Amino acid sequence: MDAFKLMKELRVNYEQEVYYLPKETGLSLIESTTQDDSRISAKCRDAKVEDLWSLTSFFGYSTQTFVLAVNLLDRFLAMMRIQPKHLSCISLSCLHMAAKVTEEECNLTPTDELIRIGQCRFTVSDLGRMEKIVAEKLNFKSKAITALTFLHLYHQITCSHSMDRKETLNLEKLEAQLKACLCRISFSKAKPSVLALSLLRQEIEAIQSEDMLEIAYHIQRHLKIADGELLLWSERVAQCLSDYASPECSKPNHRKLQWIVSRRTAQNLHSYRSIPELPTIPEGGWDESESEDSCEDVMSSGEESLSSSLGSDAEGPFFPLHFRCQKHSRHLHA
Repeated sequence: MDAFKLMKELRVNYEQEVYYLPKETGLSLIESTTQDDSRISAKCRDAKVEDLWSLTSFFGYSTQTFVLAVNLLDRFLAMMRIQPKHLSCISLSCLHMAAKVTEEECNLTPTDELIRIGQCRFTVSDLGRMEKIVAEKLNFKSKAITALTFLHLYHQITCSHSMDRKETLNLEKLEAQLKACLCRISFSKAKPSVLALSLLRQEIEAIQSEDMLEIAYHIQRHLKIADGELLLWSERVAQCLSDYASPECSKPNHRKLQWIVSRRTAQNLHSYRSIPELPTIPEGGWDESESEDSCEDVMSSGEESLSSSLGSDAEGPFFPLHFRCQKHSRHLHA
């Protein structure tokens, strides 16, 4: 694609990105929710997104699938008042919806297998019903403009204009760092165009390419992104990657995701016991009164989290070596 078409496409996406943003008021309510509350907390949401990262790597899905799934999840959570017991079904529904849009049909994981490997306690019919609810509420058809959309456009523009062929931008590394940011709900408040440019600028500064830095400035001016806004999110991106970096993430390791489960979980994965159906999901929005649900919670509080084994790109050399945590942390903290 030539430079003119790239810049035109960039502008069109920039003008439309607002339609695919989660409601900031809903995100703020999630951030203010405490762990012992009956609603989804930021920590609960972040852990579930890490689970999605694990699953996308396990099934060989693309970064596009993961990013779209997170976008659908955040938009839905910011719109609806959700109880924690429904979060697994919602997140897996978003992943399945995203995969059906972005992956080849022959590569799609069967629904029952997705539920089994995801260690979830609901049925195929539950998942199908949830997908219909999410699609209806978000008016979802086939696309969304995300930070990955801009990251790919920025990468194309930068590489096509740069005269410095000694240094190249590693798109795989940029995608891995975007995934790390998306594991924090706070980054869902950023405009996708700004978050992607923040990641691009940080990588360009790391490889010290004046040529590419000038191109990034040109992109910023073209989209009329304010210096203050870009600086704010650039600092947050740097801090996020600093917190996220660990000895494991810094060491080159491109092996496939290894699924490690306890004996109890392994038994559950291979059992054919009957699975209780989820109780009816209240469809009230954040601004509506809560519908009480007296049905028994079918999600076990002791259920293992999948996020103990993130994707293989989380184990690679994609995070700044000078951002070493003194104490290894398994999860990102909101």
